[in-house]
Amino acid sequence: MVQARRLQLEDTKALMGDVSRRSVRDVIAEKLAALVSSGVLSVGDELPSERELAASLSVSRETVRGAIAILASHGVLRVAHGARTTVAKADTRSLAAGTPSVGFHGSYDLESVHEARLLVEQRIAAKAAKGIDAAGLAAFRASIAAQEDCGDDPVRFLLCDREFHTALYRAAGNEALFDIAMSLYNHLLDHRRRIVAQPGSIAESLSDHRLILQAMEARDAKAAERAVIDHATRIYVTTRAFLDSKISPDR
Repeated sequence: MVQARRLQLEDTKALMGDVSRRSVRDVIAEKLAALVSSGVLSVGDELPSERELAASLSVSRETVRGAIAILASHGVLRVAHGARTTVAKADTRSLAAGTPSVGFHGSYDLESVHEARLLVEQRIAAKAAKGIDAAGLAAFRASIAAQEDCGDDPVRFLLCDREFHTALYRAAGNEALFDIAMSLYNHLLDHRRRIVAQPGSIAESLSDHRLILQAMEARDAKAAERAVIDHATRIYVTTRAFLDSKISPDR
């Protein structure tokens, strides 16, 4: 029993990162706030249920409830008895007060971000494959299982997708690379909800993630590099097509 509890705590730490100075509910509140601030969730949108959020984020329903309460206290979420929790406002700055913010400040074209993401994620994947431990692999497997349970729900999948990439970037053991990779991941994230909602998109991403996990399980750095290159390139292609369709004179 004690050993199982210890492994569970290690898995949570691998998924969430260092939460020694913050509670897990604070971390989950920040993750949900990031979806709002990035545009994945808009004002009026409903959140997945507590059960669905707990499964997607690999935490308890009590933790999710606490995170929602934090966001509600800042006015970001609206909680109503007998109804789904909804986004009340998009401004999450009050939640982030006093918290360091890492990100790119400026406008970057998609091609530049894609090139940077390829360089950074190749390095991360190789380091992660060589140094991944049992807790790190457990976090990947838990994320894959949560993704499989998402069905065609783009919001739930993006929650799981973010957790998967967070686990990948953490596994490299380099905080600077982690911060850069997360900033690149967040670029144009507001469009990903509509892209992921397209038929077959979730299945394709899940297939990519399984290949990344397989490379990690095999401790194969080259296979991990190839898998993340293919995944990042597919994201670039679908995002490029989406952006082009928005400016097409036929649309």
